[in-house]
Order: sequence, then C-alpha cells, then structure tokens
Amino acid sequence: MGISEILFWILAALTLFSAVMVISSKNPVFSVLWLIFTFFTISAHYILLNAQFLAIVNIIVYAGAIMVLFLFVLMLMNLGKESEPKKNRWLKLAGAVAGGSLLLVMVAALRHTENQMTELVTGDIGLIKNLGKVLFTEFVVPFEISSILFLSAMVGAVVLGKRDKPVENLITPAVAADEVAVVSIENRDV
Repeated sequence: MGISEILFWILAALTLFSAVMVISSKNPVFSVLWLIFTFFTISAHYILLNAQFLAIVNIIVYAGAIMVLFLFVLMLMNLGKESEPKKNRWLKLAGAVAGGSLLLVMVAALRHTENQMTELVTGDIGLIKNLGKVLFTEFVVPFEISSILFLSAMVGAVVLGKRDKPVENLITPAVAADEVAVVSIENRDV
C-alpha cells in the first residue's frame, strides 16, 4: 500500500465523517462549518488526482462564496430554540428508507467494479498550466465571448440596482407644501 492510497483512505474517512456531521448536527451553523470541512477534504482528493484547478475552484467557489452565503442566510434567519421543528417519526422513517435505498444502489453499482486502487495519476491533464494553454489557444473565442457575457451581466446588475427614481415621486405634495411654508416664514423674518 503506497502513500497515495493511505492518504486516499484517510481523506475518505474524514470526508465521510464530516458529511455525516453535516446532517447530524443540531446547530445549523455547525452544519455549515462541517460542510466547509467536507469541501476541503474533497479538494484534497482532487489534489491526489492531480487536478489542481478543480481543487482551487472547489475551495474558492464552494468553501468560500457559497458557504459565506449560507452563513449569512443563517444569521439573518436568527434560528433559535422556539423555531425548532417538531420531530416526526414518519419523516425519520422516510429518510431511513431513502438512505437505505441509496446505499443499496451504491453497493449494487460498486459490486462489479475491480478492487484495484490506481496509483497517483501522472497525467498532466488537470494541471493549471496545461488547462490555461488549451483555454487560451484552442478555446480562445468561446472564452472571450463568455467574458463579454459576464461583463454585460455585471453592467446590467449595476444598472438595475442603481435605477434613479424621479424627484417628483420622492416628495409627497403634503411634505412639499410644508417645506414651502417653512421657507416662506423664514424669508419674512429676514
């Protein structure tokens, strides 16, 4: 058993443990933190497969942006003890049946596979340097078209978010009449 296989089994155990902790934690913030740990262990699996780009994207997008969004939503919801859902035995039974069915399907699918671990992948397909070379040579036109699409989406979001409201809609007639009366009274004193 080589070092890559030992690392694989350690990371697999950590990934499964943290995934179980995601669904078994009673506090939603702890569930999100366990999910972040799960994403980091999955990124370590990508590094073992020599796919550094996927590992970095997984950390940046999922463990970074998506999890910050989850935590932000959880903090806004302000879940306390009073909002704890009622425990339903039928829901637990349905979850156990669904989980058992998934386990049965996975065992049936893996039953006919070879029981052989491959060593560390020596191919260079997942390296960032090779991915960049292919992206900027063979796929440069679709890459530039997607960059223009993303730029137009950002400009559209700014335009929609910064829509100016007409001045006459901001001031009601009653407030405007009061302001005119105050200004005219101040001008008389002068």
